[in-house]
Amino acid sequence: MSKTHLKGNPVNIVADIPAIGSTIPEFTLVGTDLSEVTQSDYQGQWLLLNIFPSLDTGVCANSVRKFNERAGNLDNTVVLNISKDLPFAQARFFETEGIEGARAASAFRSTFGEDYGVQLADSPMKGLLARTVVVANPEGEVTYTQLVNEITTEPDYDHVMEHLGA
Repeated sequence: MSKTHLKGNPVNIVADIPAIGSTIPEFTLVGTDLSEVTQSDYQGQWLLLNIFPSLDTGVCANSVRKFNERAGNLDNTVVLNISKDLPFAQARFFETEGIEGARAASAFRSTFGEDYGVQLADSPMKGLLARTVVVANPEGEVTYTQLVNEITTEPDYDHVMEHLGA
């Protein structure tokens, strides 16, 4: 079981995040138009999963904006922003922010958090998703992961972008 922190306090996560070199776990999420979103939708492309608790926090919203700015236009790369926010809230955020290069998907009715080892097991945020980045190559192999040690801080964007060769 992995750990992260919330304002310095340890928070358990239900399992371990996918290992580098493993095949990306299958998932079925809900898109902003209520359609199913699966990992197979992105076969043959680099897939950057930006996983976070909720768009209703400044840090989460910033991560969506920054990954859209920095990775949204990379060749053969998809940025998929995943939280347990309802698809309606995700769509409203993307429309209000004018975000077009990245995509959003909701884990509100899936086992994504458990399957990816990113669901918070305790703390006031129990049940939400830990701030995590998972990158898979076009063959579906996990090539990079980053479990952010403090939920209230943003991911290391530079390290992610270096990994993607940007």
